[in-house]
Amino acid sequence: MLDGVSLDQLRIFQAAADEGSFSAAARRVRRTQSAVSETIANLEAQLGVTLFDRRGRYPRLTTEGVLLLADARAIVAGVDGMKARAKGMAGGLEAELTAVIDVFFPIRVLADTAREFRVQFPATPLRLYVEALGAVVQPVLDQRASFGLVGSLPTLPAGLTVERIGTVEFVMVAASDHPLAAHRDMIPGDVLAQHIQLVLTDRSELSAGREFGVMSPTTWRLADLFAKHAFLVSGLGWGGMPLHSVRQDIAEGRLVELAIEDVPPGGLSLPISAVYRTAAPPGPAGRWMIERLKRRSTDGEPDGDP
Repeated sequence: MLDGVSLDQLRIFQAAADEGSFSAAARRVRRTQSAVSETIANLEAQLGVTLFDRRGRYPRLTTEGVLLLADARAIVAGVDGMKARAKGMAGGLEAELTAVIDVFFPIRVLADTAREFRVQFPATPLRLYVEALGAVVQPVLDQRASFGLVGSLPTLPAGLTVERIGTVEFVMVAASDHPLAAHRDMIPGDVLAQHIQLVLTDRSELSAGREFGVMSPTTWRLADLFAKHAFLVSGLGWGGMPLHSVRQDIAEGRLVELAIEDVPPGGLSLPISAVYRTAAPPGPAGRWMIERLKRRSTDGEPDGDP
């Protein structure tokens, strides 16, 4: 008998519970009150459980009814979600949007955009990875991601379309008790070379044999920007960081911005771009996200707080 339970029965059960009466439920589902009462009675017979206590003026959910209502809601929501997803797929909408975000990009901006994405595309799951250097691009090349948001890899492989999103300010810093923090003038390269530089390492092979922004022969390599931040604050070396992620540390004296030869005052402006395979551009959901991130750039938000 349980195999005969229909989605229509569950919708009417849910309506009756939400409206508090069979007559109100009938108006909501555009049926007669007798049809709603009969549907609920049939559902109870199939389940072998009394869903409503009918002894009062209005039917009230029984303890069993409360528990089964949660199951009914989950089933109805799941079917509605499947229908919405199928409708979107039939119209060209991605079944899932996967993107890889450069670790230098402000997470707050990404989270705000994702919140809006959830409203715009409620039936499209979002899968985001945060990586650095070539590890941002490799999943795009391997067709595991619709697009990447790239900032820390200066050169890109062929076959990719690049769209400028905005910029992120990038500064060189060290802990306030680090020897380099005592320099009040421009720090020459031979002085930098005497200290450990903390640099990000590439999880992919795209930058193998190439160095980006390495100024010291002695380096410690970290694959995680948050680990690099912790090492910098602990005085274990010096290195470059996106300004938005260290602005508070500088303001509160934990880190000091370093004046380094060949680095302009205030740091570098690092371009952030969306990249995707030219032969497989993003679908509607991916296109929306790229355009929304561009708009935030125009509004001056990419270099916001972390």
